[in-house]
Amino acid sequence: MSLITPDFGLFFWMTVVFLVVLFILWKYGFPVIVKMVDERKAFIDESLRKAHEANERLANIQKEGESILQEAREKQAQILREAAETRDAIVEKAQDKARSEGSRILEEARAAIEQEKKAAIADIRRQVATLSVEIAEKVLKQNLKDDKSQMDLIDRMLDEVSVK
Repeated sequence: MSLITPDFGLFFWMTVVFLVVLFILWKYGFPVIVKMVDERKAFIDESLRKAHEANERLANIQKEGESILQEAREKQAQILREAAETRDAIVEKAQDKARSEGSRILEEARAAIEQEKKAAIADIRRQVATLSVEIAEKVLKQNLKDDKSQMDLIDRMLDEVSVK
């Protein structure tokens, strides 16, 4: 039965040893343990606070990024609109210039054709006049072979001139 119930002396020394160990732990061990637990708690609290701040900053950065991205999209759309307007203006200007240049070239071609036509008509008239003179000369040479025919022609011409 002594195994189940200890003696009073054993019980007394176990209590004294327990109280000494408790006193040493209370005096030296628990303050260090509590201090370490408090430091660890403070470190964890600080880490949580920093993580919360980092999350807030990240959220702000994401919002700023989205606003910058939206602004960039708006600027891109504006630049594309301006580029399209500029392109249309350039195309319209080029078309107008091409039309005016085409009209000018057409007018120059018409003038050149008219000039060539006049030159051709003048050349034909010269050729016809030259040909007429040559034919008249040949006819007159044949008709005026002798002196008598020449004198008759001169008399006729003088009569025609004096009648007028």
